[in-house]
Amino acid sequence: MEGSRVAARRADDLVRRCYSGLRGTAFQADVVRSIHALLPVDAVFLATADPGTLLFTGVFAEDPLGEVADQFLRNEFGQDDVNKFQSLATGARHVATLDSATHGDRAGSARYRHIMEPLGLGDELRAALVTPSGCWGYLCLHRADSPHGFTAAEVRRVSRLVNSLGNGLRLSLAAAGGEGIAALAPGVVVLHPDHTLAAITGEAENLLAQIADHSADSGRLPVAVHAAASCLQNIDRGEALPGVSPTAHVRTTSGGWLLVHATHLRGSVSDDIAVIIEPAQPSRNAPLLLSSWGLTPRESEIAQLVLRGASTKMVSAELHLSVYTVKDHLKSIFDKTGVRSRRDLVAQVLTGRVPR
Repeated sequence: MEGSRVAARRADDLVRRCYSGLRGTAFQADVVRSIHALLPVDAVFLATADPGTLLFTGVFAEDPLGEVADQFLRNEFGQDDVNKFQSLATGARHVATLDSATHGDRAGSARYRHIMEPLGLGDELRAALVTPSGCWGYLCLHRADSPHGFTAAEVRRVSRLVNSLGNGLRLSLAAAGGEGIAALAPGVVVLHPDHTLAAITGEAENLLAQIADHSADSGRLPVAVHAAASCLQNIDRGEALPGVSPTAHVRTTSGGWLLVHATHLRGSVSDDIAVIIEPAQPSRNAPLLLSSWGLTPRESEIAQLVLRGASTKMVSAELHLSVYTVKDHLKSIFDKTGVRSRRDLVAQVLTGRVPR
């Protein structure tokens, strides 16, 4: 009984931390510490995601996971396996364990055989951090290799935290963080098919330096660059989710947004991939900003029509909703974004400032 009360208190503490106002890596590190207090785990992987494309935009990984992040990424996008993050994000169940997916035969997973087992890791618990406004990240908990994996009770415990963790990531990305980024010219990173670096422009180096998980000294590129390239390769193989795009919006350390997009480099004899990095323009950033402020998909749809100048009657006709329903949605939109009028909403999106 006492153990149950302690677990409940620690879960409540984790939920409170999700709404603490911390941002970026500080929030992620705080969550990871709370997870260790809540569950016996040996390594934690926490990633942010673009809710529009479900691609990774940043990673916080404990050892030994950080050293093999590229292998996990190749497995996620290039190998048939169980419990893919994007499948969890779009499926009915957002939390699953390796043992349950393989019916106890861990060797049935390529991820276990090639990455986890050599590291001495056993069962893993994966969660897509889905909220009413979209999927804002992914969580993966690992335990040392042993016959005992995560219990059904632990899966339920994490499942109850998915919405709060997702909202925590959303709020940490939406939190104020400075004056944004300068209007720099786009940069280009050229990757070989195995994702080794072929070339990079000076503009790309300047922009990548503003992403938290970039390390110029070690030569490690941000996970968003590899995720976009992997997604493009997945599309080429016909293995991507319908409508997916090799694009990700990434929050910078200064409080702005970057757009990372992968495309083919025509004329390359080795099928090199060009990844374009540029400051995100308000018109392309609007859906993400609206979601980051907690709007539901329907509210975001209405808000985008409003941003294009549609009247209430026009929105009603476009979406086949009553005028009264549209007005109710607009009231909710204004409340969530901290504005009082359509004009204020437009200004909010153009400036990207955070609702009060």
